[in-house]
Amino acid sequence: MNETMVCAVGRVATQPVYREMASGPSARFRLAVTARYWDREKNTWTDGHTNFFTVWANRQLATNTAASLTVGEPVIVQGRLKVRTDVREGQSWTSADIDAVSIGHDLAWGTSAFRRAGKAETAPASTQPEPNWETPPDGSAEPADPAAQRRSEPAVLT
Repeated sequence: MNETMVCAVGRVATQPVYREMASGPSARFRLAVTARYWDREKNTWTDGHTNFFTVWANRQLATNTAASLTVGEPVIVQGRLKVRTDVREGQSWTSADIDAVSIGHDLAWGTSAFRRAGKAETAPASTQPEPNWETPPDGSAEPADPAAQRRSEPAVLT
């Protein structure tokens, strides 16, 4: 199927709206994408035109979007572009929507802490001891507990 896939980098313009639908969870928010260019006359970066997209997320992406995004945050959205024209009260309207496949914070502007969304039950904590990563006081390269070092090495699959 031929679809127009886009990757839009911008900021969350409206708080995500979450709805439980018959087909599953759905969320939407507006994304503001502003072009920037170097103005040689002013010798500075200048904001250009701002495009607004309505971003639609479904199922687990909708749930995670509603829980993770707030207005003003920088995000990257990848999805299918849908341009729609409509006639309302005699006027022609055009809207650009993105049916999101993936949404994430733009780490060029800050940090983010990822938490895997999962079941209510959590996996039991590892019973393996923490490896000793400290360099011994004598300056040698050997860890203080060589047995702990061997336990922490990843297994090699052949």
